[in-house]
Amino acid sequence: MKYKVAFVCVHNSCRSQMAEGLAKELGGDLFDSYSAGTEEYPEVKPLAVKVMEERGISMAAHYPKLLTDIPSDIDIVVTMGCEANCPFVPSKLEEDWGLDDPSGGTIEDFRETRNLIEEKIKELIKRIENHAI
Repeated sequence: MKYKVAFVCVHNSCRSQMAEGLAKELGGDLFDSYSAGTEEYPEVKPLAVKVMEERGISMAAHYPKLLTDIPSDIDIVVTMGCEANCPFVPSKLEEDWGLDDPSGGTIEDFRETRNLIEEKIKELIKRIENHAI
């Protein structure tokens, strides 16, 4: 089974965009990856694009999307750390990764967030492969 995984936050301009890019790179045959937000935003954060390029992942074509822009039949929803502001998205599984938003921080803050997201995606992949989801 190929899962549909959506990474969701408020603006879809940083954490969820990095998660989508990393999941497409790492998740390959296991799942299709999407990202979306609950509010419109003009662009993906330039530092998010830069730290992803450091990993060899281009986000040049990425742009902030709303929940209505992604499929409605999502299997796994991962919220990035929006706590009380997290939207409800119908799915079979939902989890919150509780990640701080690096927006307004240094490039090191963005790298740290990217690395945390990468580790969490690898853990998600292991759980899917082990049928723990």
